[in-house]
Amino acid sequence: MADKQEEKQLTTAAGIPVDDNQTSLTAGERGPTLLQDHHLLEKLAHFNRERIPERVVHAKAAGAFGTFTVTHDITNYTKAKVFAEIGKQTEVLGRFSTVAGEKGSADTVRDVRGFALKFYTTEGNWDMVGNNTPTFFIRDAIKFPDFIHTQKRDPKTNYKDDTPQWDFWSQVPESLHQVTILFSDRGIPAGIPYMNGYGSHTYSFINGALERFWVKFHFKTQQGIKNLMQDEADRLAGSDPDYITRQLFELIERGDYPKWTLYVQIMPEVEAEAYRWNPFDLTKVWPHGDYPLIEVGVLELNRNPANYFADVEQAAFSPANVPPGISFSPCKMLQARLFAYADAHRYRLGANFERLPVNAPRGTEAHNYQRDGHMRFDGNGGGSPNYEPNSFGGPKANPAYKEPPLKISGDAARYEQKRSVDEDYIQPGNLYRLLPAGEQTRLVNNIVGSLKKVPRAIQEKMVKHFHRADAQYGERIAKELGLT
Repeated sequence: MADKQEEKQLTTAAGIPVDDNQTSLTAGERGPTLLQDHHLLEKLAHFNRERIPERVVHAKAAGAFGTFTVTHDITNYTKAKVFAEIGKQTEVLGRFSTVAGEKGSADTVRDVRGFALKFYTTEGNWDMVGNNTPTFFIRDAIKFPDFIHTQKRDPKTNYKDDTPQWDFWSQVPESLHQVTILFSDRGIPAGIPYMNGYGSHTYSFINGALERFWVKFHFKTQQGIKNLMQDEADRLAGSDPDYITRQLFELIERGDYPKWTLYVQIMPEVEAEAYRWNPFDLTKVWPHGDYPLIEVGVLELNRNPANYFADVEQAAFSPANVPPGISFSPCKMLQARLFAYADAHRYRLGANFERLPVNAPRGTEAHNYQRDGHMRFDGNGGGSPNYEPNSFGGPKANPAYKEPPLKISGDAARYEQKRSVDEDYIQPGNLYRLLPAGEQTRLVNNIVGSLKKVPRAIQEKMVKHFHRADAQYGERIAKELGLT
């Protein structure tokens, strides 16, 4: 509980003093309630609207504030001022979520974890919106709504069913790499401090000489990777469904601040075309032997939110928010997320969501010609011009921030993002063979525990995919399912 403070006078939202907050205004001692009890009506009306629309994905989350400190010089790759000098610190908000479940779902389910960071830089906010996995189930956003539907409740029964996800995965072999990660030990982290975070997509860096480099972001936990086994995760889901949320809050509250080291992988722009697979394919990783990790700095979470709704639930992240020196790539998933994330926030929070305190820039000020809309709670631009160009000192674009042109070629058409039929099986097979024997066994058991609940025809299709990735991988799953 907060320390006892000086007593404040209760008022309505308009600041009008309230004379009684315990009894309604009625016509006589036993008479009906009067419509003129505006305080009662305001309380009830506001209560009915306390829940804003829930996120369709990443609904259940924990969050905290912290700092990012630069420890190594990467200014030859990017002119972003967040990396301008060793020792530079930037305030950060982190939000860490499960993907598929509702806001009240358990923390310890087997699921991908969202890893979203908002850096309040001096050049505007940088939202690094990623996951705890370096890959994803699909590489083209046109499949995303369909995939997420398979993770949600059945439209007829309204309960979770394993069949839709396996039916989808059996017909979309590009998902095999992420499926292997999801059903491995890393599918259930033991807590937010004990998992890595990744930008997942390929982004771009632009340096002071206007040279472009392709980049991947890796936040490596300094606490070490720790995971929950399925039986322990199931037990916690029943006994303490907020286990991971509670853990992060209590760690920070007692001063055990979790830390991550930021590394980047850098690919010169000219090397992308000849690389052995599409470097913008979200279902693939860049092997570290090809592009080694380069250390950049340290992220520390050291302050809990003062109010969860204001600081975490209303936090709005978008990969479109990048400062000069960081930019995008032709990744199809990223290109769609540049629109979809901000659009989701306009639906959930309103057109002025970026003006909420948690989303507003802190290292600089926003100046534009946006006006009006729901919940415009600042001066709304006052009497300044709301159009451009104008002759009255309104903000102007600065060509100094122009990016170098991105060379493109080819005809407008619908393209698959792989070069060969077997390409989707190479990295999942490599991952399976990298796992120690015990982890291989748990991976197989976790897959079988879910896959055994679905129709045999879907099991057979999935086993063929696992077998193409690695013969032993497929044979062990087939044996446990009773398939030849």
